Amino acid sequence: MRNLTMLMDFYELTMANGYYVTGNKDKVAVFDMFYRTNPDEGGFVISAGLEMLIDYVQGLKFTDDDIEYLRGRNMFDEGFLEYLRNFKFTGTIEAVPEGTIVYPNIPIVTVTAPIIEAQLIETMLLICINFQSLIATKANRIARAAGDAVVMEFGARRAQGPDAAVWGTRACFIGGVNTTATVMADQQFGVTAVGTMAHSWIEFFPSEYEAFKAYAEIYPDNSVLLIDTYDILESGLPNAIKVAHEVLEPMGKRLKGVRIDSGDLAYFSKAIRRQLDAEGLNDCSVVVSNSVDEYLIDSLNKQGARINSYGVGERMITSKSDPVFGGVYKLVAVKEGDTYVPKIKISENVEKITNPGKKKAYRVYSQKTGYAIADLLTLEDEQPDFSESYAFVDPKQPWKNMKFRNVDVKPLQVTIFKDGELVYEKPTLKEIQAFVKKQLKDEIWEEEQRFYNPHTHYLDLSQKLYEVKKELLSSVEYVD
Repeated sequence: MRNLTMLMDFYELTMANGYYVTGNKDKVAVFDMFYRTNPDEGGFVISAGLEMLIDYVQGLKFTDDDIEYLRGRNMFDEGFLEYLRNFKFTGTIEAVPEGTIVYPNIPIVTVTAPIIEAQLIETMLLICINFQSLIATKANRIARAAGDAVVMEFGARRAQGPDAAVWGTRACFIGGVNTTATVMADQQFGVTAVGTMAHSWIEFFPSEYEAFKAYAEIYPDNSVLLIDTYDILESGLPNAIKVAHEVLEPMGKRLKGVRIDSGDLAYFSKAIRRQLDAEGLNDCSVVVSNSVDEYLIDSLNKQGARINSYGVGERMITSKSDPVFGGVYKLVAVKEGDTYVPKIKISENVEKITNPGKKKAYRVYSQKTGYAIADLLTLEDEQPDFSESYAFVDPKQPWKNMKFRNVDVKPLQVTIFKDGELVYEKPTLKEIQAFVKKQLKDEIWEEEQRFYNPHTHYLDLSQKLYEVKKELLSSVEYVD
């Protein structure tokens, strides 16, 4: 297990040292991690990255070299440095399970811990959740656009570093991708690695036909031939068909597929399909790659393209169309005695004003349809009763008299760490992917799944939480 303890912003250390020097090292604080805007103007996000966060928290430890580095900065109290020498996370972390469909301003992770502990894990927590949630969401958009076609992750060589390649593949699988080209992702996470050949294989041999023939003889059960090295319709496809008939069929084998990585994908896929079918190769798949994303797939579908499988690279592993996931980590409460005192961040930008206090997050479902109709935030000590009707506040239209009727609810977060100990049983990667698919099928409105102008999922506040927020906002004194 890697020790990533020092992967943090420097101000976390300066603040932590300050908390120590001012005698606040044991003061318990509550932080919420959430985001404000869906990427790609989509309807939701698929949360991911929790497993990496768990591994990180379990491996937290400042080494002697770390302490010496910090001492060399001549900024930190010796007592603080000795505190770090014996550092261990002792707090509680609650989070939505990986694969949960989430929306803006819902706490994805809540950390309740001594202030220094809660502060020091900020950067890595955001790294884990931000990147993988972004990529899982992008992958899901691509997988939904592809429909019944297979989606393969081809992005490692365009990823921003090795962790982005491997953990990004894991996130892609959560989002609905079938396989990957990245071997380490198969070795580490069990995402099946696939692949056949590059253009270099074709160029290496004296002729395209000889390259195809050699490959088919070596891999007769998995022959997918790359046909766009020279000329798709005049050379690549005829040579592939020739190999299918002259090499594979005498062995009792079938050509599994042909792949193109360039050109007009709609036009060529239709032309290839016609020729393959005319040659009795109806079971041969048409595979395409080349800067594919959900928008191109949607366009190809509208053009009647005949594509069975997509290899998707840079536009998925980097979420090229919207490459930044704006998750934030904000202090929402400080414990005084037995009470959690709410804290709020106020901004000139209304959307940056936080929801204060130690809270509970619920998803609200219509009993009639079974679909989620809203999320609800309450203060932790509230016991909301949904048996008849439940009055709440729409924070964007607080003057309205709003009530939930005939609904079921469930808490969104589960406990991951309790008093520093892992109490959560991690699901398998396949279970997480299945969880995503089940939510999209059974719980999330089709209108929220649109790529363009999706329906907005509502986030509502309990009346008590809204009153606390109003009181904190009104208590701020401004200097003339």
